[in-house]
Amino acid sequence: MSTGAASAPADEPVVLVVEDDASIRDALSRLFATVGRKVLTFGSAAELLESQLPDVPSCLVLDIRLPGRSGLDLQAELARAGVRIPIVFMTGHGDIPMTVRAMKAGATDFLTKPFRDQDMLDAVAAAIEKDTERRAGERAVREIRNRYELLTPREREVMALATRGLMNKQIAWELSLSEITVKIHRGHVMRKMEARSLAELVRMADSLGVGPAAPA
Repeated sequence: MSTGAASAPADEPVVLVVEDDASIRDALSRLFATVGRKVLTFGSAAELLESQLPDVPSCLVLDIRLPGRSGLDLQAELARAGVRIPIVFMTGHGDIPMTVRAMKAGATDFLTKPFRDQDMLDAVAAAIEKDTERRAGERAVREIRNRYELLTPREREVMALATRGLMNKQIAWELSLSEITVKIHRGHVMRKMEARSLAELVRMADSLGVGPAAPA
């Protein structure tokens, strides 16, 4: 399965529909088209897994009962592959154990056929919003990680201690440096990390999992 970018306008959300009933696939495509959603449809889990997933905010509308791999099997396989696309399950045969298993595994919603069109549209909108926020968060962390990579080993040590709350003179003692040298390193850290305050630098360190014990 490839997760690279497919040909689609940048950042245009995509709804992926996996349903073995062609009439339901067509109905869902028409429904999502009414609100301007781009839709890709698949007749089985295997078709989806063999496809190139679009690198844009997405959600997966997934029938729980499919030929071959079930919807729950596909959910588990995507999780193992690190694909974190939000899933809206649909079924005409749902029961409580299925619902519990799907939701515990991270499904965002579970609709029983026949469902109201608006319920599906609302579920998809919420799932795409969730994926948009996740992708934005991951992009922000990547940008912070790129800045962190620009720090020297000593600057990383100073950042780790500063974000733990130590004063310059305490950091100087910990690292056997002069206080003025710590101030210089600290200034470099703030500039390279593009942090406007210590509180912002602390949030960056938290997002990276950088602590006092992190290797230089």
